[in-house]
Amino acid sequence: MTHAEAGLKSGTPHAFANLTLVEHPLVQDKLGRLRDAATPDKEFRELCTELATLVAFPATADLETTETTVATPLDWCPAQKLTRVPLLVPILRAGLGLVPGFHALMPQAHVAHIGVYRDPDTLEAVPYYLNLPDDLRGRRAFVLDPMLATGASAVAAVNLLVERGAAIEDLRLIALIAAPEGVSRVCAAHPSLKMFSCALDKHLNSHGYIIPGLGDAGDRLFGRGAGRVPQTRAR
Repeated sequence: MTHAEAGLKSGTPHAFANLTLVEHPLVQDKLGRLRDAATPDKEFRELCTELATLVAFPATADLETTETTVATPLDWCPAQKLTRVPLLVPILRAGLGLVPGFHALMPQAHVAHIGVYRDPDTLEAVPYYLNLPDDLRGRRAFVLDPMLATGASAVAAVNLLVERGAAIEDLRLIALIAAPEGVSRVCAAHPSLKMFSCALDKHLNSHGYIIPGLGDAGDRLFGRGAGRVPQTRAR
């Protein structure tokens, strides 16, 4: 069964060949509740996990498997196992909200972290934390961030992975909601990078927020007390 037959791949036309919109009815129901300003933080976190699992299913459809055998209670049986251990790369801090959903399908996946914040004046990405394997050659990696807005953080994160040896064809960019401006920026920087999202919204406002969007995903996941990392002089 193809993604389209399963109701996973969008039938809605859009201008980005490398962007897959996941428009299953369950996704649309959960996305509507995620957007709702009245949704409590606890439910918001749960919805992020559930949506991440639904997006992870088509995003992992081409993972390679290796033949093996397992012993059932009655006999030996042919089976398949993932050939490579996947790597999850949440962009801090909001990307952490998608990790449990991917781990639900791939509990063996490793997790690395990239910390990037958006300068409020320039809207450019400023890296402040990096915890990645030294050598990413041959690794399948999923870059996780609920919102693909300006695309600056996504491009910065992908650039950091490529610098460590990751191949673009082995990377997937996952967002719950995307803006055309962000998708365009990612396509310009990495034309062959595959992206997955639940929705392609209208545009960005003057502050770089997605319209209609859902507000600040990090604040809704973790509260305003875990706000932007303060800028300090390099030591």
